[in-house]
Formats: sequence, structure tokens, C-alpha cells
Amino acid sequence: MIIVVSGPGGVGKGTIVDALVRRDPRLWLSRSWTTRDRRPSESEDAYVFTTPEEFEQRISDGRFLEWTEFLGNYYGTPTPEAGDDRDLVLEIEVDGAQQVKRIAPDTMLIFVLPPSRAEQERRLRGRGDLDHKVLARLKKAEEEEPIGRELADHLVVNDDLESTIDEMLAIIDDARQG
Repeated sequence: MIIVVSGPGGVGKGTIVDALVRRDPRLWLSRSWTTRDRRPSESEDAYVFTTPEEFEQRISDGRFLEWTEFLGNYYGTPTPEAGDDRDLVLEIEVDGAQQVKRIAPDTMLIFVLPPSRAEQERRLRGRGDLDHKVLARLKKAEEEEPIGRELADHLVVNDDLESTIDEMLAIIDDARQG
């Protein structure tokens, strides 16, 4: 099963996905690639940080399941290796979610929403995003949310992290049994 966790910046996708993978050994996370700079508070393995040239070469070689350009940087999901029997989790933007759904229509998309735009802004600022990046991400969220809502199989509001994780694990378990 492919599970896409998507939503606007600042909703907590990374924190949620890390917790899902820690709590369910049947899940594995495909680490995305990006050309953006690492944030001061971000771990070195949050992404595979790379150059635009290397990223473009991987695009040419067909080595991404999906990729997009967002706020002047590339983001992409490497094509999964064959042979892993765990369920694949992708933490990606709406553009990428649309691409994956086209390639693999059975993909389950869980779209995560912030409890409010003010809380989303607080989270973006709290993780160290620069002011112009915060404003750009908030604007982008206004554009992405209607698309994400329409594309999603499940909508989850991340107003309490533990409840959100429990809800998403229940959604995944239901899908496995269905």
C-alpha cells in the first residue's frame, strides 16, 4: 500500500510521519530529496539535501516517483526499491500527491490541515522559516487546500499531535483490513 501524507507547510507532516513510522513497523518512509537549504532546527536526515544539478540529472534519469518545484527549490520522491513488503509512506506536497495518484490510483491520500491559519503561521515561524517564506507558504496553503481536500481519501486536522497520530494509524489499519 502507498500512503501519501500531504498538507500545507506548518501542519506537522514531518513530525506526524516520523511518529507513524516509529509506532508501526509495517510502515517505511521514503526520504524525499530537496535542493533547499536545511533549516537551523532541522536534522540532517530530514531530506536528502542536494544540488539543483544533481536533482535535474535524477529527473532526466527517471529516478523520481514524483517531483515538483516549490518556492524556487526542487522536491522529489525517489522511485521505491523493489522487494520491501512494508507499506510505503510519502510525505509530499499536493503537486506530488496528484502525480502519485495518477501513477498509482489506489494510493491512499491523508490530507492534514492546521487547526487555524493563525496556528499554521505560528508553527512556520516557530520552525525558523524566514518572514517572506512564511508568507509565501501561507499563500500557497490557500491555493493547495481546496485541491488537497478534493483529492484526499481522508482529512485530518492536526490540533493535537497524539490524537492525530492515533487517528491516522486507525485509518491505515482500516485500509489494511478493507
